[in-house]
Amino acid sequence: MSIPGQATLPLERSPFPDALSLIRATVLMFTEITCQRLAASRQAFRCGLPGLPFAVRLAPLVTGVSMVATVQSYSTGKNRASTAEGWDGVVRVSAGGFYGSGALLFDGHAVLTAAHVVAHAFGTQGGGASVHFETASGSQTVAVDRVLLHPGYDSNGNNDLALVWLAEAAPLAAERYDIYRDDDELLQGFVFAGYGVPGTGRNGMDESYDGDPVRQWGINRFDADPAILKQSLGPVMGWQPLMGSQLLADFDNGLQSQDALGRFLGIHERGYAEDEGNLTSGDSGGPAFLAGKVAGVASYGASLSAGAIAPDYDQVANNAGFGEMAAWQRVSFYQQWIDQSLRAQYQDAPDTAASVVRHVTEGHDGASLAYFLLEFTGVRSDPQQWLSVDYCSRDGSAVAGEDYLAVSGRLVLYPGENKAVIPVEILGDALPEADETFYLDVFNPVGGSFGAGVLTLSAMRTIVDDDGWLLASS
Repeated sequence: MSIPGQATLPLERSPFPDALSLIRATVLMFTEITCQRLAASRQAFRCGLPGLPFAVRLAPLVTGVSMVATVQSYSTGKNRASTAEGWDGVVRVSAGGFYGSGALLFDGHAVLTAAHVVAHAFGTQGGGASVHFETASGSQTVAVDRVLLHPGYDSNGNNDLALVWLAEAAPLAAERYDIYRDDDELLQGFVFAGYGVPGTGRNGMDESYDGDPVRQWGINRFDADPAILKQSLGPVMGWQPLMGSQLLADFDNGLQSQDALGRFLGIHERGYAEDEGNLTSGDSGGPAFLAGKVAGVASYGASLSAGAIAPDYDQVANNAGFGEMAAWQRVSFYQQWIDQSLRAQYQDAPDTAASVVRHVTEGHDGASLAYFLLEFTGVRSDPQQWLSVDYCSRDGSAVAGEDYLAVSGRLVLYPGENKAVIPVEILGDALPEADETFYLDVFNPVGGSFGAGVLTLSAMRTIVDDDGWLLASS
């Protein structure tokens, strides 16, 4: 099908890979029943799923140039996001007969994904949804306890974020990811991962694929803000992105003709050769990483043309081929909502110095949370000022990875906030041992100070063994 206009594509997929007829029925419903004509002169349309005016479906990684040139496919394993290689916190989120992707966040209890992955299945309750982990320790599916959609989620693909809380702590072998907080993402190369349908840039998604979902990775570059592209193209784009809230990348094959954002906006970049990737159905909600932190959440794909500019390699809209584009929700734009939503769900977190628990019981298995409370006692020069500190855990007699999970990151106090907690997961075991200690160092204050000459603040926690000591009889 040749589409001279534009189309957007949400990227969830049926979680039943053997039910090929169901998958095909979903595709037909999406492309033929719920598409709404937006600009007849350009044959542009926008598509949605039942119950969603605009469900932005995306597609997973479609490996790039060398794979196309050599007619390689996912079966080569080149782009496989294997266990024990840093991908084990990239998860599959299933809800309401579809699945998408997501990323386990730094507290080990919440997953960040796209709102459209879960919005059509339920409101704020778990409703039978689940999160599937693939780690070096094996596979595990964990039930969902609750879900929070961003309150601004709309039919234009804006604010397409959701937080999913697990009914139990995540597997200890799964990576926990911090979020990217700086606003310098544009023109940076990033790596992303998800459970999208396999495919190639030349042939697009393999819609005949009926195997188990495969976690893959790819590389691309954040080229532009979709809102800037909207300003340039006007009605050719049938949706209105919120300025500053999304990041756009195109799927390059090294040729000028498929350099979509080079041709539309003059932002030229020819891609990452065989490592270049794009999103496909099933990738929605999956993370894009900068410096090992979640900088984007996969949201939608698009195929655009304007006059003589038609970069889509095969002119088949939204099959994730060369010349198409994909958008990620910009995590730095949403960090306040993410942080404050997570903080609101912490169980038994202290809110005063007197309520801080400095001796934490270890437990026999799994993980529990210890908290460090940071308070700002000064006065902001501007009520809207953000205050921040960086932090990092440090071993005492307790060893990271054996007794607790190491943490590092940045804590931000937003307008109206003067205190917040930093959670650390304590690892349970059944081994009798002495009580052990570890530390949290806080440094690099922005918007305040620790006092004259003070560069670092440190606090200690004691992990109290509850397994008892045994005395062998003679």
